[in-house]
Amino acid sequence: MEVITAIVGNAHSPEWAEKLKNAHVHNIFLDQWTAQKSRFLAVDEHGHEYPVALANRHQVADGDIIAYDPDKNFAAVLRLNLSPVLVVDLEKLRGLSPEEIIRISLELGHAIGNQHWPAVVKGTKVYVPMTVDRKVMLSVMDTHHIDDIEYEFVEGSEVIPYMAPHEVRRLFGGAGHESHSHVH
Repeated sequence: MEVITAIVGNAHSPEWAEKLKNAHVHNIFLDQWTAQKSRFLAVDEHGHEYPVALANRHQVADGDIIAYDPDKNFAAVLRLNLSPVLVVDLEKLRGLSPEEIIRISLELGHAIGNQHWPAVVKGTKVYVPMTVDRKVMLSVMDTHHIDDIEYEFVEGSEVIPYMAPHEVRRLFGGAGHESHSHVH
């Protein structure tokens, strides 16, 4: 069995979308734990196995093609199943006084930290993986009602391009719904 060491292309690119239009595509669904690894055994929807050993720190993306045979009109495509991410936007804090920025930042840190939710900060955005039900996370944010911040849920696959591999691991590596929940 051949070990896959490189990504052939991505099904979402116009070039590959055209090539795959009439191809026999075997989807390989990866959970968020496996998707952040560079070495794993991929199994497609038909039970075919693909040992994958990509370069260290290589991050797979939804639609990555790991096998393609134009003669057989066949492709094996990775499909990522990532949880949504709560994105907290702190952009409005830029114009506030240092004291207000500190107060609001500490309030947000308390709200997130008291729930034991992991977070990644990039620029003026805080990314928090959905570790409990969406309604619970929104209820926590609404209860704390922190001025000058905005927040929304986005699909996990939308934030991956902005993340370094260690940040992706923090957001998705082993973050099952039960792994970070906390009860008082």
